[in-house]
Parts: sequence; C-alpha cells; structure tokens
Amino acid sequence: MKSIAISGSARQSVGKRDAKETRYAGNVPAVLYGGATQTHFSVSAADLKPVLYTPEVIVVELNIDGTEVKAIVQDAQFHPLTDLVTHVDFLELTEGKEVSVNIPIKLTGTSPGVKMGGKLVQKLRKLRVKALPAALPQYIEVPMESLEVGKSVRVDQIVLENAKVLNNADDTIVSVTMSRALRQAEQEAAKQAKGGKK
Repeated sequence: MKSIAISGSARQSVGKRDAKETRYAGNVPAVLYGGATQTHFSVSAADLKPVLYTPEVIVVELNIDGTEVKAIVQDAQFHPLTDLVTHVDFLELTEGKEVSVNIPIKLTGTSPGVKMGGKLVQKLRKLRVKALPAALPQYIEVPMESLEVGKSVRVDQIVLENAKVLNNADDTIVSVTMSRALRQAEQEAAKQAKGGKK
C-alpha cells in the first residue's frame, strides 16, 4: 500500500470556536482513534489532498508533535457548499489488529456482453474488507472477460487472500444488461427470421 507522511499538532481545546479558528488558519481538525486513547489534533488542509482526493487507500504516517503512528482515513466530512474538508477521522493501524476498510474496485479486461452492445452497470465501487493492515489490498480486481449480456459478478465471487469481504454475499458488483439498441436489434432480427419462414 502507498504511504504518505503527514505532520500534525495536538489540539488543547476541542470546542467549536477552536475548530473554526483551526480551519481559518488553513488547517483541519482531526481525531485519531484505535489506540489506547483518542488524540485530537490538526493537520494542514493541503497535506490532506493526496490522501482524500483519491480512490486508493493510503497509509498515513502521522507525526503528531513527535509521536509517530501509522493510520488510515476512516471518515472525512466536507462543507456542503464549498466542498472543503472540515473534519477527518483517522484509524490507527496496529500490527496484529484487524481493521475494516473500504477498498476500491478495479474492473479489468473487456466484457463480451458490452462488445455486443450490452450496457455495463456498476453497482458497487468499493467493498468493505476486514484484514490485518499488512494484508489490505490496494484495490480489488474484478475481471470482465466472462461477463455476457444478462450476467453479473456478485460479492460471493470475490476471493481475497488473508482478508474477508464484509458486504452481503448476494450484492451485485457489476452486471451487463440488455441495452435498448441491442433489444431493438434482436427484435428486428426475430421479425426478419419470422418473415423469412413464411
């Protein structure tokens, strides 16, 4: 997994006024969970960009006033109007302790159903995965080579090494449905076939 180093400063007071002043200074209030205690701190909004604006899961090497820990972003809140990040929750990674993380799905290959004019419908873009930090995949590959029209790939078809997918086994990840154009073409072909039999 990719990793990025970010420095933060511990926050002494954690009220709304302090949070507002923190944001005004170009920083983002953050909390680190998962360790012996919760740590409230602030980080530069600019430093968070490569971690937040990517589909990949990135390990953050946090340095909070000299204390170093590895963590991942568990949740981020954004301002409804400006889209600026207003708060970030980090989850501390500990060797030997499993974590649950949303891992992005990467579709690979070409679906024969799509080549025939079918419509690709991706229902899930991430899967919730539970594993030890070292076993977390960067992304989950879903091959498309066997996806014909009317077929789908479900969660229970995903097999990961040393990791468990927490989504419902029956959930559809991606499917190829009959497009309107393909349906019309098939209907036309059926009409012509009928007409030829007369």
